Amino acid sequence: MSDSTDSVSEPTRSTKRNLLATLEIDTRLLGMIGAFIVVCLVFNFLTDGRFLTPRNIFNLTIQTVSVALMATGMVFVIVTRNIDLSVGSLLATCSAIMAMMQTVVLPDWMGLGLEHPLIAPMAILTGILAGAIIGAFHGWLIGYLTIPAFIVTLGGLFVWRNVAWHLTNGQTIGPLDSNFQLLGGINGTLGETWSWVFGALAVIATLYALIAARRSKVRHEFQVKPVWAEVVIGGIATVAILGFVAILNAYEIPSRRLERSFEDRGLTMPEGFTAGYGIPYSVVLLIVVAIIMIVLARRTRLGRYIFAAGGNPEAAELSGIRTRALTVKVFMIMGILCAISAVVASARLTFHTNDIGTLDELRVIAAAVIGGTALSGGVGTIYGAILGALIMQSLQSGMAMVGVDAPYQNIVVGIVLVLAVYVDILYRKRTGS
Repeated sequence: MSDSTDSVSEPTRSTKRNLLATLEIDTRLLGMIGAFIVVCLVFNFLTDGRFLTPRNIFNLTIQTVSVALMATGMVFVIVTRNIDLSVGSLLATCSAIMAMMQTVVLPDWMGLGLEHPLIAPMAILTGILAGAIIGAFHGWLIGYLTIPAFIVTLGGLFVWRNVAWHLTNGQTIGPLDSNFQLLGGINGTLGETWSWVFGALAVIATLYALIAARRSKVRHEFQVKPVWAEVVIGGIATVAILGFVAILNAYEIPSRRLERSFEDRGLTMPEGFTAGYGIPYSVVLLIVVAIIMIVLARRTRLGRYIFAAGGNPEAAELSGIRTRALTVKVFMIMGILCAISAVVASARLTFHTNDIGTLDELRVIAAAVIGGTALSGGVGTIYGAILGALIMQSLQSGMAMVGVDAPYQNIVVGIVLVLAVYVDILYRKRTGS
């Protein structure tokens, strides 16, 4: 009986493998998507359907952005066989610098006055510059002075957290500039119409990328997928993009807030008028950063050098790659992303607090590792890190909705991180990668 069962199941497994091979779908990515779906369904059941409501999905997206932004940079750091334990503290320092620029330096010292249109962009540029300098300094200590990244960034964890405290004298700084707050999430969205426009453009760009990739393979005489496989992948991507837009548009703006919006413009809101939030600006920012990081990883010399150095540092050095300068660049990118993440995090809160970014080190590293970045170096994906951040945030959000206390949430996050590394080890042994 067992022989007949095995003979039936083996062709089934073979068919599945052939289908995935034809579609050229990463099985690890498919597993992560499956895990994310399971997490969502479980918490939706435990919360009586509240987890998968448009409101919670909207909140989940804006809560994920800050960690996801830093996770894209952590991929480069871990790929080069380093680690950065200072990202949460660096975020806090950049947030403190931008908060002081908005409330003290530019309005009072520079005489621009509160809510001046230049305050937000100048504060953001200052924060990004600070993040780049601090990140490059970390890279210099690691690359040129050969101090282990673990030690440098562990020191940075303590130093920059307290630098942030010193800059603000331990006080909460706010409210922040209203234009600055637009990047926080709920205070800045595209609205329904522009969200559909953005979704349509995203679909067009995705389909164009698929067609361009196919043409490039044909031009270089590489094997290509069957046309039906391309259509299936394009269809799935289209449904996912437009479905995401539809869900965010379904989260309606409270009527009182709409009334105030009409009153501010000297108008009367029509009876029965409703409107959805749409896609937050912070999510658009994450998408733009993700595209830039993917292009940087796949299409540039810097990206090739990063993965080459992570795969075999000695061979990379012998082939002429300046690994020390490369380390400086990687940590500078990480610092810039910490600053951008600080914009999103403080704008969402509408003020700067001393505990902003606390434990983000754990969440960012966990997101990158869960997303498939190998701690041994040389392997990692940007989209995997973003999906890892989404899984982490879904776990925390779901546990909060169920009523799990914050300390226990962190225990679960720690366990998930260890399990993710173990699963990664098993996966690489099985695939030989």
